[in-house]
Amino acid sequence: MDLTTIAARLGVPAEEVERVHRLAGDLPSVPLPAKADVPELLDRLAVRPDDAAEIMEGWPDPGSPFWTPELRWLLDRSIALVRADLGGHAWLPPGPELARDRGPAWRHLYVYAYLALVDVAVGFHRDHGVAEDLTWLSLADLGRNLAIDRRMNREGWPVMQSWLTLHVRGAIYELGRLQFHRGGATLDLHIPETGPMTPEAIDDSLDRARVFFPRHFPGETYTAFACGSWLLDPQLAEYLPDDSNIVRFQRRFELEPYEESEGIDADVEVLRFVFRSLTTPLDRLPRRTALQRAVVDHLRAGRHWRWRRGAFPI
Repeated sequence: MDLTTIAARLGVPAEEVERVHRLAGDLPSVPLPAKADVPELLDRLAVRPDDAAEIMEGWPDPGSPFWTPELRWLLDRSIALVRADLGGHAWLPPGPELARDRGPAWRHLYVYAYLALVDVAVGFHRDHGVAEDLTWLSLADLGRNLAIDRRMNREGWPVMQSWLTLHVRGAIYELGRLQFHRGGATLDLHIPETGPMTPEAIDDSLDRARVFFPRHFPGETYTAFACGSWLLDPQLAEYLPDDSNIVRFQRRFELEPYEESEGIDADVEVLRFVFRSLTTPLDRLPRRTALQRAVVDHLRAGRHWRWRRGAFPI
């Protein structure tokens, strides 16, 4: 089957299929885990029962009516594409965005790729001496993201499918309250949905990272923690108390001069993380917290949020 035909049958731009072919080429893939082992694996990855049921329903068994030849090609080449960048840290879309309402194979194709790559990631962690419990805690971000995507009525996945390639390439480690993204010039911080960002919890995470990365990645040298997020927008301090966790988190960072971020709409990202909705009208969004009220009032006033990046010494 030629690439143009694959793209047409998938309903995606031909250049996106060509990109997958260019990056994956004839590189080796890895098989999916045995189906009998998958329920236990999904449980270890914190996948909720409703999401697990869908994943099992659409499992790519031989002869499955859900799996057309072009979907099987994309799954195999997506696995190869991500596997080839094991140890990498850059943003890596695993393939084109699919019409996920066409069935479980379309909805969860990149989840199946993730499951195939779990053993690869576990081996990478093992080679770097990472404790098994930390490995599984970090990889269990899959379940968290699937649950969020469900809450968002499937609006969140296009970003998540690329985000999750970082975990199976060994780039993301969850150390307490924060996730740390290795491999670049700085150790980048990410903030999962796991509870309050108290100064004590943040300090604990930073202290863990100061020990973890020199021990497990001695060939990599970091002198600063960094973060790029709407959470660093100084405009938030116009609305939130000085002693709020967010404002105290902001004070840790020295911000870079503001530049419009290519490909990032901060207004969209704020709505994604604060409300887990991209389409609800502003006048229907909840106003239960100071942060929710700040976001809505700011946007209703015709103002915009900004994506800011900052750093502080390790």
